[in-house]
Amino acid sequence: MADVLSDPESIHFSVGILGISGGSLLLLVNSYSSSSDTPLIPNTALGIELLIIAALLVYVGVRRIVSHTSICAILCLTVSALWSSSGLVHILAGEGIISVANGLRYAMVPGLAAFTLVLLIICIVAVLQRENILSFISLAICLACAHQIAGLTNLKFCQSANAACYLLVCFVAAYFGSGRLLFCITQGKIQLPGTGLPNRTDLLHGQEVNDVAAVGLAMNLLSASVLACPLLGVVPQLFLGHVPWLWTAGVFQLGVCILSYRAMDTLGATFYGFTAILKFSEGYTALVTDLRGQEPYAPVPFPTVFSVLFFVLALFTCHRSVIDGFYQLFFVAYCIAIAAQPRGFFQGGTQGVQAAIFVASAIALLVTLYNNRSQKKIPTGEGVIKNLLSNSSMFKLRTQDKHLYAPYLGYSKYADAEVLGHGCSVLAAFAITASAANQDPLAVLILPWVVAAGGLLQLVCGSVAFARGKTLESTAFILYGVMWTVWGLTRFGGLYGDFRGFHLAVGIISLMLFNIIVTVGALFLNKVWFIYALSFKLILISFLLDAVAALPYGYDIGVTIIFGLISFYFFLANLFNCTFHSPQLPLGDPLIKMSGFGGGRNLCHHLPARKATSVQQIADIMKNGGICGMPTDTVYVLVAACNRPEAVEKAYKVKKQAQERPMSLWISSIKQLEPVRQQINPMLWDLMEAAWPSSISLVIPRAPWMDFFGLGDSSKYIGTPQSIAIRNPDCTIATHLISLVGPIAVTSANPTGEADTTHHNQVYAKLGDKVNGVLCDGPSPENIASTVVDCTKIENGQIGFFRVGLIPKSKVLQIFEEIQRRHQDGHLNRGFETDITDPVSDTMESQARSTDSETYSSLNQPVPAMALSTMDLSQNSNEDDAL
Repeated sequence: MADVLSDPESIHFSVGILGISGGSLLLLVNSYSSSSDTPLIPNTALGIELLIIAALLVYVGVRRIVSHTSICAILCLTVSALWSSSGLVHILAGEGIISVANGLRYAMVPGLAAFTLVLLIICIVAVLQRENILSFISLAICLACAHQIAGLTNLKFCQSANAACYLLVCFVAAYFGSGRLLFCITQGKIQLPGTGLPNRTDLLHGQEVNDVAAVGLAMNLLSASVLACPLLGVVPQLFLGHVPWLWTAGVFQLGVCILSYRAMDTLGATFYGFTAILKFSEGYTALVTDLRGQEPYAPVPFPTVFSVLFFVLALFTCHRSVIDGFYQLFFVAYCIAIAAQPRGFFQGGTQGVQAAIFVASAIALLVTLYNNRSQKKIPTGEGVIKNLLSNSSMFKLRTQDKHLYAPYLGYSKYADAEVLGHGCSVLAAFAITASAANQDPLAVLILPWVVAAGGLLQLVCGSVAFARGKTLESTAFILYGVMWTVWGLTRFGGLYGDFRGFHLAVGIISLMLFNIIVTVGALFLNKVWFIYALSFKLILISFLLDAVAALPYGYDIGVTIIFGLISFYFFLANLFNCTFHSPQLPLGDPLIKMSGFGGGRNLCHHLPARKATSVQQIADIMKNGGICGMPTDTVYVLVAACNRPEAVEKAYKVKKQAQERPMSLWISSIKQLEPVRQQINPMLWDLMEAAWPSSISLVIPRAPWMDFFGLGDSSKYIGTPQSIAIRNPDCTIATHLISLVGPIAVTSANPTGEADTTHHNQVYAKLGDKVNGVLCDGPSPENIASTVVDCTKIENGQIGFFRVGLIPKSKVLQIFEEIQRRHQDGHLNRGFETDITDPVSDTMESQARSTDSETYSSLNQPVPAMALSTMDLSQNSNEDDAL
């Protein structure tokens, strides 16, 4: 079997398998050596050790998910969830919070039953995909869970069988993991028999799938098992021992939500964000039942609104997969059942829906795992709605690919999180419309809705928005998340009586001041965002009035309903607009328009740099005389085609280029200089071949060959009358564009005297609507200047350095030494002995000295490595990376 994994992936694989082996060894020893009265390892110690191993497996699983190798990742994450949950249960038993006898049995059985089925499904898929080792490990742990369920009824029964299963896992995983680790360490020279991996690249190539969705389905199955077991009589009722299973499922689904954004799956991320809220609420209900001795009830508004959100999400999911949309309808029924029965989680109707979700989740997990890894798919109705709408003149679907959110913001590792953020605002707003007056606030199911939906999920959305460069949206989500969390814990967490008064009012006033900043910023974004921020101000006012006992009757309910409805429109608009190219639900233009970010969407094309079609569009703009912003291996630059002299002049003037800081010339390959090779010094030619492509700019004598590129009179803007700077960048995007356009004139994408442009959003902001297009690639990979080498004296066997930047001086000198040896002209480069550069000079008069002999007579004088030459090609700190 061929190995296709790189070294880091092999290490992660090995660590994951060895982690499973270590956990199995721990459980093996505990099962073999424990008696019916005293376990070998105390429950608390066992639980802590399982949590440590589970944390290791989570790390491996996440790293493997990012690498799109799902079977191993799903196995690691599933076993991690199993051991972390059971570890927490063991800690509760060890600390006497639940009884070791019946309490441990009732706590463990529902979770173990769920993982028995999940591991069996993983085993089946692994067998079908010829992942023999992973299928064996899955089956052995599956059997161990089954035997552990039987052993919980009678400690002596099946204990040896349980230990035997973990013994097999321990030996097989240790051998296989060690073999993979040895293979990685020896770089493939040593491979133990049976430790090879199948080549699956043929199945993964070209597929855009959300691998982590299977983990979310497994967590739905887990919570459904816990909720359905009381209905089936497996356990008496939901109690404290079930909280670790439910909250572990919630935490893992938060992780699934974030990783779904990494997979550019907004619909999937929103769904698992919503289900995570349910898991936290279910666990909270079980916790309060033990703490308060009463079953919390769910007020009608929240689950009703939740069912509406699930239904809308299911409708939009159907366009991707009919089966996925149908599966989400089970959660619509679940929320309706909660609304219909006040003691929702403890009543038969709700638990019956969870039994149906258990079956549906198992089927969905099997189909998802198989389809993600196989070329032959189980039909799920994928593309049915798309085909139905293909002939519609009214509705035009967007192309669902990783560039869906890229047209203006450029490349990002995350999809847009606004759908989930505004959905959570709806949930939090309608949750607080319920009253907890004259009741135990913990016994009314409001706290988890407000804190989990309005707080925790809003913070997640704010973090994702920040990763996408959406500063205002990120600030709003984080601010509102903090507000919902603080207010929820204070008002509905039993603390309100102690903190109500002046001190609470001061805190709310502080948040109101922050919200004023968000509201002002929303003026520059769009009308709906402004109304959204303004309506939250009304929510804060209601909190303030309530804190000082001056709240008019009905005011808080009225403003929360208003905010909830605005948030629902925002939720629907973002969901609709990311699904359909047309029509679009209007969000409104900015109330205040400014040139810069957000103001040039219709004036300047912002295109994702990682799409070949985008580079072609920018090339067409440049061929027609346009000037554009472009990412490089350093910072963003402003470029114009050399064969369009008017574009070169325009770029020079738009940039407000200082006369002493000329533009440079870039090529995609030295082959573009082939027609004029006879005009270039042979040693210089060899240096170009050896040094490029790289972040090295070569300053060479000016020659008639520049007319070959069609610069005409605009050649005066490139270089000085004596020399020019030329470069072949080490950037795929830049070289591809230059190959399409021809040699280009380049300068940094910022007015002279301003800071470097390190993000595509800054290009339009700095240069205005005179820029015709921008290739967007997010933050610059490097903020270090290029290295500028003086080659005007190369025929004498000497080079100098105007600036030492990203490429070390020693590397350049090593390359030049090889060139000298090849030419055998006997010259020694004196630059090897000392740093060769000119004294620093910031005056314009230094430009005139750049070609004087004095410049080169001082090459032996050591000066700081980053000093500028008298030619001032580095253009101070803000012009460096245009070279």
